[in-house]
Amino acid sequence: MKPYGDTLDDGIVQLAFTLPVEYSEKAKKAAEMYVSKLNFEDISVVHTKKVADGFTYFVVYGKAIPDLDYSTVKVSEIKTKYMTFYEINEIIESKIGRKLSAVGATIGTDAHTVGIDAIMNMKGYHGDYGLERYPGFETYNMGAQVSVDDLLIKAQLVSADAILVSQTVTQKNAHIKNFSRFMQIVNNSKLRNNFIILAGGARVTNDLAIKLGYDAGFGPGTLPSHAASFIITKILEGKDENKTQS
Repeated sequence: MKPYGDTLDDGIVQLAFTLPVEYSEKAKKAAEMYVSKLNFEDISVVHTKKVADGFTYFVVYGKAIPDLDYSTVKVSEIKTKYMTFYEINEIIESKIGRKLSAVGATIGTDAHTVGIDAIMNMKGYHGDYGLERYPGFETYNMGAQVSVDDLLIKAQLVSADAILVSQTVTQKNAHIKNFSRFMQIVNNSKLRNNFIILAGGARVTNDLAIKLGYDAGFGPGTLPSHAASFIITKILEGKDENKTQS
């Protein structure tokens, strides 16, 4: 298969990028030539704009040459059945029988709380209530720029069932470094089995999260009920039995 633009398998894609050159006709030609090196044909530079001195932004159309056998694609998917706010509360009450504790934070120097707030704050996201709204959850949203040590200490103090770690800033793979640092602290403290640990953020995939040692990864578009469904599913699968007192 190929990307779809006007007709099936025509390979048409749209690319947007910035080059460190001054806006000019030469800059437009440079953008076209660069895209040709990426295995595209019939290239058109459809938008050009100076964004700063010595930097130009481009939008380019082109036809991709390679195709892909979709049957060869392998990816780890979160298998949890997503449940509604009411279903989750009923299961917590009837099958777990206690309040669940969840601690969340944006770690490192990342000052963005949009992700962690969307999942934890009462208002939630896209009409889906946040974890604060759930009668079956006791939540602790620590906000942004939280050190990995402070997050882990808080999780121990409140006997957290789940830790939600958020990262929005991704420049120079800062999110990977911070996610890895947190898991290193958890593992060194021999507390890994105490918590369900979720990673979330703009460039988070489940594959990345699993690779870094997390139980799951949730990217853009995640609803609070998705995270809550995963947490209670893991507990019902027996994770709760592995918790130890710290």
